[in-house]
Amino acid sequence: MGKGARAQPSLLEKRRDEFLYRKEEEPHAARRRAILKVHPEIQKLFGYEPLTKYLVVLTVALQVWVASQVGKWRWPYYLAATYVIGATANHSLFLAIHELAHGLGAKSWAENRLIAMLANCPITIAYAVTFKPYHMAHHAEQGLDGVDTDIPTHLEAWIISGSATGYVDHTCRKFVFMFCQIFGYALRPMIVKPDLVPIDRWIVLNWVVVLTFDALVLVSFGYSALLYLLLSTFFAGSIHPTAGHFIAEHYVFEGEAETYSYYGPLNALAYNVGYHNEHHDFPSVPWSRLPLVTKIAPEAYADLPQCASWPGTVLRYIFDDAISPFSRMKKRAAKED
Repeated sequence: MGKGARAQPSLLEKRRDEFLYRKEEEPHAARRRAILKVHPEIQKLFGYEPLTKYLVVLTVALQVWVASQVGKWRWPYYLAATYVIGATANHSLFLAIHELAHGLGAKSWAENRLIAMLANCPITIAYAVTFKPYHMAHHAEQGLDGVDTDIPTHLEAWIISGSATGYVDHTCRKFVFMFCQIFGYALRPMIVKPDLVPIDRWIVLNWVVVLTFDALVLVSFGYSALLYLLLSTFFAGSIHPTAGHFIAEHYVFEGEAETYSYYGPLNALAYNVGYHNEHHDFPSVPWSRLPLVTKIAPEAYADLPQCASWPGTVLRYIFDDAISPFSRMKKRAAKED
């Protein structure tokens, strides 16, 4: 994966037909306790980052402005703007919503939700409110079968890898998955745990806000503007440099390490989500202060495997036959242990 990788043989020497499983607790709780014992001052980093709401406003404004202009452009320029500007901006908004789901953008949960709804507008499909419960389950029960919906289902993994007939077939299936992976992330939670998020007034408000925004864009700027935003969302979760973090964060690439940090320049566009070990260790630290966790406790992170490149991780996922949806660490439910 890159700098910091442990000198141990990989468990992924050949294509897997089953997930990896662990019996012990996920690594972050234990590391958090160990770090706080030595560096209790890290707790001073907890809180929220007021800058987040301003970045959200600027990003939404950028997307509205570009959407208002693209109808005048020829298709090559339209698609280039969608991929380079639109997908990057909407992916940044994905990660703003991630920050706000942790309550790291304002003092109250209501404020965080309202800012998240604003960030949700250029994405065109309401999900900001429903994202939080699923994501909190991912943090609380990382890898737990049937609870952590960040992990592909066995059916997904079998379709992509388990039933592949050879290297070329497997590679093509992984390419298609990567190209369309946003559908997996969007639909999987509702299929695996449909009862986790009952409809309430916040979800209704989320849809009202987003659909009203969509209607205003359509009426004001036309179909090309709304299509620009929809395609921006699709490409933001497809084969795009920033979308590499979906694979880089928790796929097992080295030994048994199940979370990887990336410290490269794309963090500037992604609310430092690359500091992923740090984020899971201390989810109450906002994006702007996550690098300080590494600075305060370098000994806790220096020897962990790291991701050197998000785009490089996407390419490795597609072309390395040993890496597949099965390359995830799970924890069986208690009754199965």
